Amino acid sequence: MTPRKRTGTTPPPADPARTRRAGRRQQRFAYVTLLAPFTALLVAVFLVPVGYAVYLSFFSEDHDGLGFGGGRTIFTGLRSYLAVLQDPSFVSGFGSIALYCVIFVPLVVAGSLGLALLLDSGLIRLRRTAQMLLYLPHAVPGIIAAVIWLYLYTPGLSPVIKLFAEADITIDFLGLHTVLPSIVNIALWSGLGYNMVIFYAALQALPREVLEAATIDGAGGVRTAFQVKIPIIRGSVLMVCMFSLIGALQLFTEPMLMNQATPMVNSRFTPNMYIYDAAFRRNNYGLASAASVILLVVTCALSFAVTRWAGRRERSAK
Repeated sequence: MTPRKRTGTTPPPADPARTRRAGRRQQRFAYVTLLAPFTALLVAVFLVPVGYAVYLSFFSEDHDGLGFGGGRTIFTGLRSYLAVLQDPSFVSGFGSIALYCVIFVPLVVAGSLGLALLLDSGLIRLRRTAQMLLYLPHAVPGIIAAVIWLYLYTPGLSPVIKLFAEADITIDFLGLHTVLPSIVNIALWSGLGYNMVIFYAALQALPREVLEAATIDGAGGVRTAFQVKIPIIRGSVLMVCMFSLIGALQLFTEPMLMNQATPMVNSRFTPNMYIYDAAFRRNNYGLASAASVILLVVTCALSFAVTRWAGRRERSAK
């Protein structure tokens, strides 16, 4: 008996072009699905507020008579921007921020990098505990940390000042030449631990064979740190510098509390304090919006400049 032949049609070969199109559609769907939450948050918490601030900056409230009548919104164009740029207190706020950056950024980058290198070297035991203790100040809300430090800075209340007085040392943390370093100290208290974690994670990702090769070549711990580790994590160092610079431009909490304790910090000490004063004390939302837009432009310009400079350094290093 001969076997019966199977009947039926064989499926046609798959169309390669159709398969590629289906694959591209799936990729686009995956991209859209993954980017949709980020895009929604970006639009809701950044683009919409920025657009509204730009809109408000072109208008102002005009009150009839002595200000007791109803106000009306009028279009003022660039008048608010000119008023902000011609205001000496706004310009001096950028001067305070520039001096703050000169002190704060090198200290926080060098300090956190030094702590990370020390933990990575293995000289400190119980590294997990040390890392947690160093990071703990960052977990304290900034307003609470500022209140604690303000208590330690206030004469008549501070045990630190009393301790110095017993040693015949007079120090005024809220004086003309010491108030800015006092503000820097508050920011360092929380910034060191956070940036240390970033550097420590970057150091842990270094190839161990590179470090072993440096040790075989006779490089000590200090030489390995400066000639091997730091150059390899240069990208992380530049990122921390840029984030520290952006954070410095947004300085508000620490000097705002200092304003309640010392006349050395006025109500427009920083650009953010100028914006707060214009909006909530002078009720000039057009002026506050214009100052906000100018601060945003300056922040974006500095971030772009740092990024371009970092890119050129990376290309030159290669």
